Amino acid sequence: MASIENLLSGRSRRTLFVGVMALLVGYQVQAKDAYPVRPIKLIVPFAAGGTGDIVARLLSSKLAEGLGESVVIDNRGGGGSIIGTDAGAKAPADGYTLTLSNGAAITTGALVGQKLAYKPLEDFSHIFLIGSFPNMLVVREDHPAKDFRQFVELSRKDANGISWGSAGVGSAGFLAVELLRQLAKMNLLHVPYRGTGPAMTDLIGGSIGAMITSPGVAASQIKAGKLRALAVSSPARLSDFPDVPAMTEVVPGAGGDAWFGISVPANTPQPVIDRLHAELEKVIKIPQIRAQLQQAGLTPSGLGKQGFDKFLLAEISKWTPVIRSAKIVAD
Repeated sequence: MASIENLLSGRSRRTLFVGVMALLVGYQVQAKDAYPVRPIKLIVPFAAGGTGDIVARLLSSKLAEGLGESVVIDNRGGGGSIIGTDAGAKAPADGYTLTLSNGAAITTGALVGQKLAYKPLEDFSHIFLIGSFPNMLVVREDHPAKDFRQFVELSRKDANGISWGSAGVGSAGFLAVELLRQLAKMNLLHVPYRGTGPAMTDLIGGSIGAMITSPGVAASQIKAGKLRALAVSSPARLSDFPDVPAMTEVVPGAGGDAWFGISVPANTPQPVIDRLHAELEKVIKIPQIRAQLQQAGLTPSGLGKQGFDKFLLAEISKWTPVIRSAKIVAD
């Protein structure tokens, strides 16, 4: 039986060789440019069940559909979100490790003296701002302050200061109240907690006078008639609490929301970043996802890298003087 080489002329063999090589090169280019070709990991630097974890899981399922590969949640809580964020910064810059970024790990952590093994603005490419969520100032239902304005006035008259609890020094809620205290010249006594659960228990029990927490955490106690909402840290009132004023309505310039974003290691290829941003933008526009995010207390944003970078610089500029003025140091 004649071989293929014997059946083909020299010219035909050369043509065949060139065609095969073109196919191989085309396949290699396609394989190189294809993204993704394996599962993607999304590091959530918080324990499972918290707001950050809920937000990440809402996005990951739809993001996986758009990318055609699974997006696996990797919870790495601890260190005020620093541990998980550090792992994200040190991951290969190939688009297969995403990090749920937040203020404590990227903007305010270093300002309050957190020791970071990464450079928040240099070791990451911050590609998508998911959105922000406010905190709510609440008191017991029997508190003498019937509204936020009265609370401000009463605090000025209290020589010892009204005690209030937060999730800790440097947290978004803590900074919002610290800014309020400075602007309104209030007398407030901070009582830090390691979580909102113990603070809520002490507030209901009367051990502290007020606390700052997320609307989602406070909602059930407000509905049960145990707590009264005085103000929210967002720029405007919340649709779920239309009668609760924004802090800035009484104290201009007050407030400050927490936020979540998606970040990847610096030097991640631009085509990969573009693909991720495009798919994340599609997800954030899905009505069902937006509604679920809002139910979790988050206002969707969707800013891309350029807008996200400007947002981060604005956050640093906003909180630097607040932290320095109060000489705030992480506990």
